[in-house]
Amino acid sequence: MASSRLKYMSLGVLVFQTTSLVLTMRYSRTLQSEGPRYLASSAVVVAELLKILTCVLLVFKEHSYSMRALNSILRQEIAHKPIETLKLAIPSGIYTLQNNLLYVALSNLDAATYQWPSESTSAAEKEALSAGSQVVGVTAVLVACCSSGFAGVYFEKILKESKQSVWVRNIQLGMFGLVFGLFGMLLYDGERVRESGMFQGYNTLTWTVVALQALGGLVIAAVIKYADNILKGFATSLSIILSTLISYFWLQDFEPTGVFFLGAILVIVATFLYGYEAKPTPNPSRA
Repeated sequence: MASSRLKYMSLGVLVFQTTSLVLTMRYSRTLQSEGPRYLASSAVVVAELLKILTCVLLVFKEHSYSMRALNSILRQEIAHKPIETLKLAIPSGIYTLQNNLLYVALSNLDAATYQWPSESTSAAEKEALSAGSQVVGVTAVLVACCSSGFAGVYFEKILKESKQSVWVRNIQLGMFGLVFGLFGMLLYDGERVRESGMFQGYNTLTWTVVALQALGGLVIAAVIKYADNILKGFATSLSIILSTLISYFWLQDFEPTGVFFLGAILVIVATFLYGYEAKPTPNPSRA
């Protein structure tokens, strides 16, 4: 019973976090404001840095706020175990790619909202612009989905086989994520960073997105550690359904179809079937 309760609690927290992140990130990428829009690559880097700092504080707390114990555990698990640390480079690289692709997808799937074509643009040009952006957005989502399963299973294997704290593993994961993120930011946005800095376009909404993204990394790691990667997949699916319903009833920019409702029902049924534990049937006593 406690195990089942933990599963559904983890599911609820992850659904809430994922839904909040998607909606907030989408709004931040489509909002028209004065000045340049913040760099997605910069937000990924800052989120990784925030995740590392949070995990260091959690490890510090786990060891009774002892700086000596913190230094010892970080040296033992990171510096003295380079092979174990390097294993985290693979899922870290994939997660960094996914985080960047999420920004790409949410910036392109709703082209009409964020592109705002001018009145002088012809209908054919507007349609071509929207279609092109949708192709980019859908491609980004497909690439992220294809890589998500492998990264999740790989990371779950490392966490389940390790006796070390999940927060230490997240520090290792975040270190590589920070390096990959910095490399990507300098590669694709290096000129803009040199001109206006990596924090250009940041505001309260941007920092909210960054905080939610950092929180997501921690929640996902905890769910994979104490439940499994399948539960993470269900949480993501439920989040998609919830985000879509909010888009329909609140944002009013989505028209659901019969296929969507069928998929939503299948996801909900699958979630309950996964958490269902059949009670053993008692053997009838012999006369």
